[in-house]
Amino acid sequence: MSDPTPVFGDLREESEQLDLLVAELPEERWALDTPAPRWTIAHQIAHLHWTDRAALLAVTDEDGFAKVLRTAVTSPDAFVDEAAEEGARLRPAELLARWREGRAALDTALRAAPGGSRFPWFGPPMSAASMATGRLMETWAHGQDVADALGVVRAPTDRLRHVVRIGVRARDFAFGVRGLPVPAEEFRVEVTAPSGQVWAYGPPDAAQRVTGPALDLCLLVTQRAHRADLALRAEGPDADRWLGIAQAFAGPPGTGRPPNHPGHPSAAPRGSGRPPGASGPRPDEGTAP
Repeated sequence: MSDPTPVFGDLREESEQLDLLVAELPEERWALDTPAPRWTIAHQIAHLHWTDRAALLAVTDEDGFAKVLRTAVTSPDAFVDEAAEEGARLRPAELLARWREGRAALDTALRAAPGGSRFPWFGPPMSAASMATGRLMETWAHGQDVADALGVVRAPTDRLRHVVRIGVRARDFAFGVRGLPVPAEEFRVEVTAPSGQVWAYGPPDAAQRVTGPALDLCLLVTQRAHRADLALRAEGPDADRWLGIAQAFAGPPGTGRPPNHPGHPSAAPRGSGRPPGASGPRPDEGTAP
C-alpha cells in the first residue's frame, strides 16, 4: 500500500498558498467578483470551507454526512450555490477563521484514518488519499479563481501532479457523461511539470497522444482555461476530441470560459468559474460516478 502522507502535506500547502492571497485583504476586496458568475472571493472561500466540512463529516461522522447527502439529493441544482451564499454572508475574518479551523480538522482526520478505510462521498466511497487529492484539486482550481479576481499570477508547483492524475484518470468519464463512445485504446499523456520533470501516463507506443505543460492540462481539466489558449498538442482523433471535453470533476459537463479571456496574465485565460459538481464526487479512482 502506498504512503498517502505526501498528498496530505500537499493539500495543506495548497491551502496555505491560497490563504496567503486572502489573509490580508481588506473586507471590501472579499466582495470582488471572480470568473464564476455571481461568485465573489468570499463565495469561493465559503465553498471550500463547506466542502472541507463535508469531507470531515464523511471521515468522522457517517450519520452527519448522510444528512448532508440527503440535502444534496433533494436540491441538486442549488445546494452548492446556497451553501456558498450562506458562508459569503459572514464577516471575512470569521469566514477565514472557520475555513482555517475546518481544513486543519480535516487534515488531522485524514492522517488518523486507518489504512484501507473507505469513506462515503457524493459518489463512490473514497479512500483518505483520494479524498485529499480531490480536495487539493478543488482548492487549486478555486484558488485560481481568486487569483484571477485579484490579478495575481501564481507560480505553479509540482503539487499539480495530483490534478494531472485526476484529469487523466477521468478521461472515460468525460466521454461517458456526454454520451460519447469511450475510446477503446489508452492514450499516452506526457506533460512537463513546473520543475521540468516529465509526467507520463499510458503506453509509450500509444497512437493517441497528448503533450504539453502540466499547468495547461490542469487549467483545461478544471475548466479554468479554453483549449485554444493553451499549449497542449493532441495526436489522433480521440485524443483531440478529449481535449475539447476533458474535465477532472464529476457531474454534468461544464461550459468553461470562452477563448481569449482578458484575465489571463500571459495570454492564456484561466478558465471557468465554479465547475459543475464542484462539491460532488471526484472521478479520481478510475471509476466514474
